[in-house]
Amino acid sequence: MQARLLLEDGTLFTGQGFGAEGGSVGEVVFNTGITGYQEVLSDPSYCGQIVTMTFPLIGNYGINRDDFESIRPYIHGFVVRRHETVPSNWRAQYTIDQLLKEYGIVGISDIDTRMLTRILRQHGTMKGILTTGNERIEELKERLGTTALLRDQVARTSTKSLFSSPGEKERIVLVDYGAKSGILRELTKRGCDVVVVPQDATAEDIRRLSPDGIQLSNGPGDPKDVPHAVQTIRELLGEYPIFGICLGHQLFALACGADTDKLKFGHRGGNHPVKELESGRCFITSQNHGYTVKEESVSGTELEVTHINNNDKTIEGLKHKRFPAFSVQYHPEAAPGPYDSSYLFDRFLQLIRDNKIANPERPRQAQLSETLKGELLYAQK
Repeated sequence: MQARLLLEDGTLFTGQGFGAEGGSVGEVVFNTGITGYQEVLSDPSYCGQIVTMTFPLIGNYGINRDDFESIRPYIHGFVVRRHETVPSNWRAQYTIDQLLKEYGIVGISDIDTRMLTRILRQHGTMKGILTTGNERIEELKERLGTTALLRDQVARTSTKSLFSSPGEKERIVLVDYGAKSGILRELTKRGCDVVVVPQDATAEDIRRLSPDGIQLSNGPGDPKDVPHAVQTIRELLGEYPIFGICLGHQLFALACGADTDKLKFGHRGGNHPVKELESGRCFITSQNHGYTVKEESVSGTELEVTHINNNDKTIEGLKHKRFPAFSVQYHPEAAPGPYDSSYLFDRFLQLIRDNKIANPERPRQAQLSETLKGELLYAQK
């Protein structure tokens, strides 16, 4: 089965199709990971994107039930140099080809992924169409030009209803903007009582759950496409300790008055060096984002930069100067180091405990008494 990938600049790649038949339009990006292709395929942050793997051999250890980062893949296409049809690993249950067929995702192999990556690095990510059909090039160009990239990826990938993962320790409200399973896994591993809420949950919805802290998840797309999330975070800032990851980091920055901008080709891979400014340590991190917080926009806010990218010096971490809130641009739950950055979840829980000591709650009886008195006065009026 022949497949073709056409970029918006007119570049055409012809190779072998695998996975589903059909066609789709998406933003063409590249990931530099040597392993972890199952996590890439199932990461909701890739919603609406055609993902190119720079490592030449993909699929050699197959697909298993345990390494998914979401219930289903959301990518719009998968591009590899070579895909392995017969995986060799004791954990393998089926192949990439079978996974893509199951979810209607088109794949293409046997193309020069080095050339494609160099084009994206030089000119930036761009729109593309991946198809196994026999349409003429003119028809593909017309479809590519008339099809807009998605702007509602967060709504597509977020949970539609609230659910909980009970625990005995701190109650964490995890706001799902397209959350990876690893975030929930890290919180539950630490005994947290986690309540996952949809991306459009209001500040009042979250307050009713009586959280000890709020976790802002990763997610796909431009943070400015979810202004309601920015408003919710702004309302909750200072009331509860907050920890933002990836898209959650960008939304936290916007809520504090900073600004974001699109990167030329983004950061996607499991080997990005990040420097923690306080300690001077360098961490190897997993990243997947196309936007960044603009450095010059932070100076007029109450935010402080805590981490920077050692490759391009972009902002990788922030903290609020007055409130118990911080964020990172990378994925501490993804374990590329393998566990370099998992300490951030422990730091979040310690921040919650310190905040409780500094701001003790009034006794429940006093709160209830005040409420009853207020209701009585209202009734008398």
